[in-house]
Amino acid sequence: MRIQAAVVETQGGPFTVRDLDLEGPRPEEILVRITAAGICHTDLSMRQIWPEQRLPMVFGHEGTGVVEAVGEAVTAVRPGDTVCLSYRSCGACPQCDAGAPAYCLSAGALNAAGTRADGSTPLAGQGGPVFGSFFGQSSFATYVLTDESNTVKVPADLPPAVAAPLGCSVQTGVGTVTNVLRPEAGTSLVVFGAGSVGLSAVMAAVAAGCHVTVVEPLAARRALAEELGATASVDPAASEDVAAAVRAANDGDPDHAIDTTGRPSVISHAIASLRRRGELALVGIGTADFPTLPVMTKGLRLHGVTEGDADPATAVPQLAALYQEGKLPIDRLITRFPFADIEKAARAAATGQVIKPVLIF
Repeated sequence: MRIQAAVVETQGGPFTVRDLDLEGPRPEEILVRITAAGICHTDLSMRQIWPEQRLPMVFGHEGTGVVEAVGEAVTAVRPGDTVCLSYRSCGACPQCDAGAPAYCLSAGALNAAGTRADGSTPLAGQGGPVFGSFFGQSSFATYVLTDESNTVKVPADLPPAVAAPLGCSVQTGVGTVTNVLRPEAGTSLVVFGAGSVGLSAVMAAVAAGCHVTVVEPLAARRALAEELGATASVDPAASEDVAAAVRAANDGDPDHAIDTTGRPSVISHAIASLRRRGELALVGIGTADFPTLPVMTKGLRLHGVTEGDADPATAVPQLAALYQEGKLPIDRLITRFPFADIEKAARAAATGQVIKPVLIF
């Protein structure tokens, strides 16, 4: 079938909307008509480093839409269902069997190869094959093929712009709090970076009854964090000693911290600010270079976190319910863009002009 997709044709190049051909669903696949797709920093960073031999490529991994058709082996959803898309997992390896699909042993092949697991691609353009299947979806397109493991039914009346980021950024931020750190009410938690992941974590920590401090250089984001329930915020650009500023805002050494930036200096600030035997969750992608001595002498616990340690099949419906109950106001983070303006939306995200750009189809 003929579709439109945002194609990256050169390493680091722009998103360009092109007409492509998409195969019909195989027995285990699901055809979804996309209604909205969030832009995540993973999409932006991966297009900068994506190998030339895997171009042209269609990214996008925060899709939502309506099931149009299913293969004969599919039982979880049916045509007409409204669905949210997330990451893929095999469902059969030891990690999946242990209830940890975010650490699936086949995660690389299923999410970041640019192809199906068998090496094929369902996309083609005038010049030949186009790579895709990013996170098992490549949702910067009008139609996509997905799998039961990353396709989760959600209420039909859930706004598409809200449903789209549930499967990655919101799931990651909320899950890092609820699944990994699990702070007790009255404890303190510091979030470094107030993007969509960080602010989702703020909402979850506030709901858990924590004293929440946010470290963020952009004043508008600090203000929004406080509107969402953070009790304090710190501008790292205004302090020579960020850790001291965090402790002052927190009335003491915090119990927990989340880094969403992946930046060595920020991680060092988080380590310096934590109390003895505190916990730090590392969520941001980067190359961390930090001193190990304070980690050792404080007895800190460091957690590497992928997708909030969440299983989309259970996490996404829970997040949708929290939104509908007014307990997770993620629409405060969202700026809508027409799909045709995807490159404009990407630039707005990269420069911090918006928190969570969502493409509307």
